[in-house]
Amino acid sequence: MDTNKIVGEKIKSLREGQSISIEQLSERSGLAVEQIERIENNIDLPSLAPLIKIARVLGVRLGTFLDDQDESGPVICRKMEATDTISFSNNAIQSRKHMAYHSLCKSKADRHMEPFIIDVAATGDSDFVLSSHEGEEFIMVMEGTMEISYGKYTYLLEEGDSIYYDSIVPHHVHAYEGQAAKILAVIYTPI
Repeated sequence: MDTNKIVGEKIKSLREGQSISIEQLSERSGLAVEQIERIENNIDLPSLAPLIKIARVLGVRLGTFLDDQDESGPVICRKMEATDTISFSNNAIQSRKHMAYHSLCKSKADRHMEPFIIDVAATGDSDFVLSSHEGEEFIMVMEGTMEISYGKYTYLLEEGDSIYYDSIVPHHVHAYEGQAAKILAVIYTPI
């Protein structure tokens, strides 16, 4: 199953089910009509910030776009089961992919946290755009070195280091000096 294509289809289905036009979603989310159309048609791979804005307007959890099942009890995700990935671009307009997200426990219904193992690709990009959204994020570096731009500060995290921050502050997460890395990220977004 191609998770990247499911996201656009779910957004469109939820929007239409609530009789919300693309123009209304654009106005309420602050996103451009063209950006929403490209996301819904699976042309652009959105970054997390636009997805969170869309989820808030639609009154759903971020995980709603990734859910496969609805398990209300405990959910175990075995190492080999976290193979499905969803990629988000660094800049949705240019569709630059720099991270592959492995959703953990996506079958857990009504969850409030979104845990991911994220493979951060090596990249020559250095033109990072900070973004913000409501909620909190926790990141632990599993491999490599990460650079977190947070407001006017920059933090370097090495293997085993972690950071917990309010994501309303403009931020960007990327590998240090363009080298590949791997992180555990847990994202909380209130509905």
